[in-house]
Amino acid sequence: MNRPLSGIIPPLVTPLKDNETLDVESLENLIEHLINGGVHGLFILGTTGEEQSLSYHLRQQMIIESARINHGRLPLLVCITDTSIVESIKLANVAAECGADGVVSAPPYYFATGQPELAQFYEELVPQLPLPVYLYNMPSHVKVSFAPDTVARIAKNPQVVGFKDSSANAVYFQSVMYKMQHRQDFAMLVGPEEITGECVLLGGHGGINGGANMFPELYVGMYNAAKAGDLKRVRELQQYIMQISTSIYTVGKHGSSYLKGLKCALSLLGVIKSDFVASPFYKFDEPEREKIRQALAALPIENGKLKI
Repeated sequence: MNRPLSGIIPPLVTPLKDNETLDVESLENLIEHLINGGVHGLFILGTTGEEQSLSYHLRQQMIIESARINHGRLPLLVCITDTSIVESIKLANVAAECGADGVVSAPPYYFATGQPELAQFYEELVPQLPLPVYLYNMPSHVKVSFAPDTVARIAKNPQVVGFKDSSANAVYFQSVMYKMQHRQDFAMLVGPEEITGECVLLGGHGGINGGANMFPELYVGMYNAAKAGDLKRVRELQQYIMQISTSIYTVGKHGSSYLKGLKCALSLLGVIKSDFVASPFYKFDEPEREKIRQALAALPIENGKLKI
């Protein structure tokens, strides 16, 4: 895997039949859909992959099957976030045994850590991991954000090779990137697709964008345009990204709307069979499903792809 890891690395949804059954056929279809769409890597068991709602058995199965299907074609990153350092290490070992290329870790949740505690946690965790590590900033879900100085402290260990930021705070992203500019091998990746273009224009390395599950060509196109400094094309593609964001991700009244909308859209597009969402959440009922159908109908889709 080249460093820094660059491009569009979609955070895969986890196709499910029920709370303990992985839909392997849909996973195969999803991964082939993404590879055919030109993405630069695969990221499993992140927020979009519902890791914290899945049993450890199911997480391990998702790693094993994703690695088998990918068969080394693209870099494979595996999220190992957990409240238990022991369970994080176990997942990392499974990932390594299956041939994954790196692991991704957000801070332990439930008890919020202070910055010194956070740094100490990673100084204990990273040396016990068998793969390169990407730090994952997700303050809305774990109640703590990596201070830029904390990122720099943890990344003194060369095994820490990148940072994924899902704060949606572009100023913060730039602050971390500025702090880490001395590490030419250190990947700066942004989660929210709405700001991927501008972050790449300003020196970021790419996006871990949920929408790429649906339309990988759109997000790959945005990355390529931003990387080339083609502002006209960036503006054109941003319109589609915002249309998706403000229609498909906003159906419903709760914080789970993004995940429900994404899985529902993928099922309507035929990429996955079922939009089953792991407990404690539930898939959309027919009125919400119809809104997603209308949102897709408003996009210029032909043969399952956006005409861009």
